[in-house]
Amino acid sequence: MADIALAHDFAETARATAMRRHGKGDSRFRALTFGAAILVVAIFLGVLIALLNGAWPAIKTFGFSFLWTEKWNPVTEKFGALAPIAGTLISSFLAMAIAVPVGIGIAIFLTELCPRPLKRPVGIAIELLAGIPSIIYGIWGLFVLAPYLQAHVQPWLIDAFADVPLLSALFAGPPYGIGMFTAALILSIMILPFISAVTRDVFETVPAMLKEAAYGLGCTTWEVMWRVVLPYARTGVVGGAMLALGRALGETMAVTFVIGNAHRLNPSLFAPGTSISATIANEFTEALGDLYVPALIELGLILFFITFLVLAAAQIMLYRLERRAGAR
Repeated sequence: MADIALAHDFAETARATAMRRHGKGDSRFRALTFGAAILVVAIFLGVLIALLNGAWPAIKTFGFSFLWTEKWNPVTEKFGALAPIAGTLISSFLAMAIAVPVGIGIAIFLTELCPRPLKRPVGIAIELLAGIPSIIYGIWGLFVLAPYLQAHVQPWLIDAFADVPLLSALFAGPPYGIGMFTAALILSIMILPFISAVTRDVFETVPAMLKEAAYGLGCTTWEVMWRVVLPYARTGVVGGAMLALGRALGETMAVTFVIGNAHRLNPSLFAPGTSISATIANEFTEALGDLYVPALIELGLILFFITFLVLAAAQIMLYRLERRAGAR
């Protein structure tokens, strides 16, 4: 009996020691992960404070009128962010309008229609587009895409919509080749791999039983994708699209090559324009004076807030979609 009691006490002691050891390990792991989370927040706040500090002279001088003033004159130090803000938003959302349907179509083809021997090569080829440096896209856009658009696409669009009331203003003017339309096309090509890759992965998580049941009821492939797959995977599709939009908003070099870098607003998509990132990249090294550099830093601060608002809106949208799906 004494031996049994001694063995029991030894087992209890070993168990208590192991629990204390595991408890300390869990505490260290919890502290490490908490520190990593705090580090991200600290970096975020540090970037925000640095931008506010650098942009404060421009904020104090121009106030909120900086947001809706178009004039940009470094000689007289009169600056306004309206043209770069409009160029950033127009080029990014136009790129999304082009890339999202194409990306979803690619994902549908790869998951449902592509022959098995081609599925992997095509998927890898599309994902490799994400690894091409942005400056390569810019050079290709300037020397290949822009001349082609100038010679073949833009003149045709100008003639085709010359008598259409609204479209005649959007597709008007001389065919420069470069401009907002070309920048949007380049951006759409750059963000296409993000949309298609995320959407394809999300489509592959749809249970096969749901699709087989729909096919068993006589649904076509289009009906299965539209009524079964997309509703099931819409949260992931929206998340992939928002990831691509964040990429488009901050793109610099490719847009700088082809957007035209003109600080003025023009209703035509073929006219040269500018964006926030292109303005900063073009002018930061030559910025002189008391307000020139702060104005450029304030542009960076505005881009910071635009990106933050877009991602916050995406999170709210995803939350509402999840709640709506749960309610159903």
